[in-house]
Amino acid sequence: MPPIPYSKPPLSFSDQLKQLKQRGLIISNDKKALHLLERISYYRLSGYWYPLLEGTTIADKEKHIFKKGAHLDTAFKLYCFDRELRQLVQAELEKIEVAIRASIIYHLSHSSGAMWLSDPSNFKKLPAYTKSLFKYH
Repeated sequence: MPPIPYSKPPLSFSDQLKQLKQRGLIISNDKKALHLLERISYYRLSGYWYPLLEGTTIADKEKHIFKKGAHLDTAFKLYCFDRELRQLVQAELEKIEVAIRASIIYHLSHSSGAMWLSDPSNFKKLPAYTKSLFKYH
């Protein structure tokens, strides 16, 4: 399948800022906005200003016109909330992963002996077991 041609030229950070303003996004601090565009990127931030776009359908949203009163600060606050939530979830997932691993090790050690990991008969897929064993040793 041939690639779909892409005709939009890349924009400088200052041109990205101008474009956002032309589309109706309120930007109270140009220096901060440029910093965000440089460090986070236009496209990463665009997911957080999606709720600030006019319209209710995808076709409406594709026009890239912001609702009256839409602020870049609002999009950045959503980005920060998402980042903090992701960090909290990741920390809790790590605890769950460690607890499950500890439980598996405990039960397998008691049912199959302390060296259960080195016994291929404890595993259904021998090729995957062998590959994993060599990968981690």
